[in-house]
Amino acid sequence: MIKTSAGRKAAMLAAAISASVAGTAPVAAIAQDGFPQPGRQLRIIVPFTAGGSSDVQARMLADRLSRLWGQPVVVENKPGAGGHLGGRYVADQPADGYTLMVGSIGLHAAYGVYGKLAYDPARDLRVVTVLAEMPHVVVATPGLAASNLAELTALAKKAPGTVNFGSAGVGSSVHMMGELYKLQAGAPIVHVPYRGSSAALNDLLGGQIQLMFENPPTVLSHIRGGKLKALAVTGSQRLPALPDVPTAAESGLKDYVATSWTTVAVSSKVPEAIVKKLNDDIRKVVATPEFRKGLQEQGMSAVANSLPEAQSFVAREKQRWDRVIAEGHISAQ
Repeated sequence: MIKTSAGRKAAMLAAAISASVAGTAPVAAIAQDGFPQPGRQLRIIVPFTAGGSSDVQARMLADRLSRLWGQPVVVENKPGAGGHLGGRYVADQPADGYTLMVGSIGLHAAYGVYGKLAYDPARDLRVVTVLAEMPHVVVATPGLAASNLAELTALAKKAPGTVNFGSAGVGSSVHMMGELYKLQAGAPIVHVPYRGSSAALNDLLGGQIQLMFENPPTVLSHIRGGKLKALAVTGSQRLPALPDVPTAAESGLKDYVATSWTTVAVSSKVPEAIVKKLNDDIRKVVATPEFRKGLQEQGMSAVANSLPEAQSFVAREKQRWDRVIAEGHISAQ
């Protein structure tokens, strides 16, 4: 959460008026556009528990937008229902653009796991931009008798139902990566859903489950500290942060290439002019070397695409994950 005292806020406003922040427009110019109004607080909703990848990105974005606009941007976690409690909350907010959300595959592309939701994510949410994307890391407890994907597949087939993998919830990116592996490898591993990645990771570290298909930011320190071992990454290339860990393709699963991604979204009721302003400003922030380096250090790659590009990207991903849901007979009911 970004907290700003009255004195500090005034100093930030004065500094922003006289100079741009990280190469972006000063506050005076922003105020002339009418959004955001000076002194009015903005919120970024994270529909998952604190500590996960979405939370990390939201706090990075809140910090940079707060500097850009010279006013407070706070992060609020509203987990539950695979992120859809937070998704519906954002969809129901006033159409003023002051409530943003960091979304995910589960919110925008894999909600087909739910037979019925209290809202329609495609209709009620508007994707402002795809913020970043990243491969996942297949991580296991040190005691699991597998050091790569080939050995994991052999172990799972030898003892069906004995290898459990945790996720942030049914339909989450962490879940869908595991389901994609199950389909392509024919490995009978068992899904154990949690209310957020943090809870699943705690049980993985404690040995209650054996496996996760997790985002890099939440597991890198545990891999480096020897508490977890990395079997593979799901992207087309090795992670710079984990140069010794092979890709799934290098491990024998040539078609297992997938990344998860995050968005910035708002209620679909928000006027087009404000959505365009948000897209412009977020792209300015993400284009700064400081922000891109922060993403890279967490195993993520910046995207920050235009409104039409974001819409096209999400539509393609929706089709892809709908196929996985159908073939895997996945349901949250």
